[in-house]
Amino acid sequence: MADRDILPDNFKPVHYDLVIRDLDFPTWSYKGTVRIDGHIVKPTSSIVLNTLELKLVDAKVVISQNKSDQSWDATGFDEDKNSQRSTIKFPAELPESQKASLTINFTGELNHDMAGFYRSQYKPAAPPAASVPHDDEFHYMLSTQFESCDARRAFPCFDEPNLKATFDLALEIPDDQVALSNMPVKDTQSVASGKKLVSFERSPVMSTYLLAWAVGDFEYVEAFTDRHYNGKKIPVRVYTTRGLKEQGRWALQHAPKIIDYFTEQFEIEYPLPKSDILAVHEFTHGAMENWGLVTYRMTAILFDEELSDSRFRNRIAYVVAHELAHQWFGNLVTMDWWDELWLNEGFATWAGWLATDHLHPEWEVWPQFVNEGMDQAFALDAIRASHPIQVAVRDALDVNQIFDKISYLKGCSVIRMLASNLGIKTFLKGIAIYLKKNAYGNAKTTALWDALSEASGIDVDTIMRPWIEKIGFPVLTVAEGQGEISLKQSRFLLTGDVKPEDDETIWWVPLALQGKTGSEGVQSLAVTTKESTINGINNDFYLLNTGATGFYRVNYPESRLKTLGTQLDRLKAEDKIFIAGNAADLAFSGYGTTAALLSFIQGMKNETHYRVVSQALDSIATVKSVFGEDEQVKKGLEKFTLELIDKALKELGWDAQPGDDFNRNLLRRRLLVTAIANGHEEVIKEGYARWKALQEDPVKNSLVADLRLPVYRAALRTDAASVVPALKKEWFTTPAVDGKDVCLSALGHVTDPDIIRDVLIPFNYSISPPAPASDSVPPADMHYLGGLFAGNRVARPLHWAHIRDNWDQVQAKLGGNPIVLDRLISVSLPKFNDLEALADIEKFFAGVSTKGFDRTLETVKDKIRGRAAYKKRDAEGVKAWLVSNGYA
Repeated sequence: MADRDILPDNFKPVHYDLVIRDLDFPTWSYKGTVRIDGHIVKPTSSIVLNTLELKLVDAKVVISQNKSDQSWDATGFDEDKNSQRSTIKFPAELPESQKASLTINFTGELNHDMAGFYRSQYKPAAPPAASVPHDDEFHYMLSTQFESCDARRAFPCFDEPNLKATFDLALEIPDDQVALSNMPVKDTQSVASGKKLVSFERSPVMSTYLLAWAVGDFEYVEAFTDRHYNGKKIPVRVYTTRGLKEQGRWALQHAPKIIDYFTEQFEIEYPLPKSDILAVHEFTHGAMENWGLVTYRMTAILFDEELSDSRFRNRIAYVVAHELAHQWFGNLVTMDWWDELWLNEGFATWAGWLATDHLHPEWEVWPQFVNEGMDQAFALDAIRASHPIQVAVRDALDVNQIFDKISYLKGCSVIRMLASNLGIKTFLKGIAIYLKKNAYGNAKTTALWDALSEASGIDVDTIMRPWIEKIGFPVLTVAEGQGEISLKQSRFLLTGDVKPEDDETIWWVPLALQGKTGSEGVQSLAVTTKESTINGINNDFYLLNTGATGFYRVNYPESRLKTLGTQLDRLKAEDKIFIAGNAADLAFSGYGTTAALLSFIQGMKNETHYRVVSQALDSIATVKSVFGEDEQVKKGLEKFTLELIDKALKELGWDAQPGDDFNRNLLRRRLLVTAIANGHEEVIKEGYARWKALQEDPVKNSLVADLRLPVYRAALRTDAASVVPALKKEWFTTPAVDGKDVCLSALGHVTDPDIIRDVLIPFNYSISPPAPASDSVPPADMHYLGGLFAGNRVARPLHWAHIRDNWDQVQAKLGGNPIVLDRLISVSLPKFNDLEALADIEKFFAGVSTKGFDRTLETVKDKIRGRAAYKKRDAEGVKAWLVSNGYA
């Protein structure tokens, strides 16, 4: 295909037999043999497959024809590092054959880049097995990360999603360690002194990126599904390195229930004989859905009932559900090519929230999705440099950049919009049809639309095509008449500079309208034209996009926004969140004003719903980050924020009360952190007192997990010079699985320029070794401080100067993993508010290779342009509102 740089089609793999042996820990290398059975589709004198950081030692091909075998030894290998391919050359033309076997001996590296077959460092929580590799500071476990295109780092293969095959795997490992893979262990043989060969049962037909294995000093906790599958309950295990297994209990409470739930919803039984979960000490993403062996970042799967922040309960439940949804949607049926990655990720995101809501209705996860998920999708999709949900992907390096908010969160948002309009039961019926028709194969988006059309009787392809193939989303501008509203849809851009060529798409926009005269409840109308008029509207109260299920913005007249601000008791949590986020985006883009946003939020002083309060505070934080360089505006916004949270803060206080639920505990934490960030003297004083008590007697005065961040923030604000070294030490020694995250989340808010420049930036970017591990944030976590520095107006320019002036060191720290570099760029640079900084960023990157993050860099530039335009346009209006309302 012209738009894809894919492998030649002369060899089609059907089955891999892979043996990994001679794990050499002193040199971090290994040997392997792979036999790939398949078809020679047309005569050829060479076979091209994917390799990266592998050395091919020898190869031969055996072809079976007419009951006789003929073999050819390879005469040489040509490696192209740029395309990540090797050409195996043979002395003669190989004939077309239905039965061919390619055998390759090779060597590989156990890298430290979190890609391919790699090593993770950790400090053991219990005495480890004798053979576990270690150095002076760390022990190591081994695991794989192949999505999207890194199976080729571990073994030579045809590494494209639609070249599916079955896999037999055997791993030679030390006797006292454990080997895991997608399938159960079939056989274990003693092969040499202190070594065993562990063989696994044959996998189903699957893509190379879903193969997985791990070797380490593992132990597990186990539970079983309630349902029987082929007469047996499915065993579910959470594996950790020794000493941590009990922290897998929370995930284990959820995983078996989620397997049963999806089996029922998708009308297809879970397809494998076991479901393993593995906590990996160093990991790029949150988790990876390898079939039957899902791997996780530590904080996405482990929870300590004594030491973990309660918000991780929610995160773990959701991430487990997301990855298990993939066992059907992505693994059983896989997208045809990476341009349809959203099919996997958008659906798994939606299904993950669906299952979490089923297990925890008390958490109210759909308001959470509107506050956290939709809002992030809007933010990326509202810039000119966004991309369509279904996006052209040419090669492997291009793929990594689309594991972004569009594929996951916009994908989820449009699925939620469609499911809400078809009805959840009808939608799931269509999903079941899609999965059954395409099981063990690959499918395109159109196959999903066809199945949903079959289930609903609606032409889904027609209404959804613009949402998938076109960039951006609409804003509905509302004009009011007596008993009617007129709607005009146009492309929404945060930069506010929509040109005619940007605004050619006409979307299907479901209105979910409340307030039609003579009608109760929500009317499921939709508009499919640029302009339309709706009659019979109740001018006292009406609402568009009830429940916030539609992925669009609504530009109400300013008077209507004020009216809605007095009718909050008639709105659900999702509606309040949507209107506040809506008003913030309209102010940013110039469709509305910041004054209108602040007036609406002013009406929320009695609000105590965690997600609603969060949305209001997020909106004010954006205003503060754009206009807060003006000291008068900054002080005014701080006063406004403290007044907004005053009632709820007094009600909740510092300490949990009997009967406080999950959301109330999260609200307390958010209010305390907000109070500290905005200069609340009493809260800062109390937080610092608790810090001092903690230093004096850490056992007697230990902190409740949820209070660590507010206490750390208060201490840093009071005495950064002494608290920073103490928090760095806590970061290195913390026994809490989320302790490192919490420390970094606090340290990123330091405002002393000397500490930022001399201590914190080196802490994030020094390479270990030669720097001690206690003074070097690992690559997987560098984005925490990177993102916080971006939002910190003192740190922002210092941080960019360091990246610019030490680019080679930054790249060296991030190793060979383009995902980590792309993420660092995306979080570190987009919060500048001036075109001078943008010019400096453009000038620097014009002189270096941006392959692997070029798409992301364009989104960063667009975000800065939008912030600069917003600041210029509305600075006087913001100040005038604060003055006239008594805040400045």
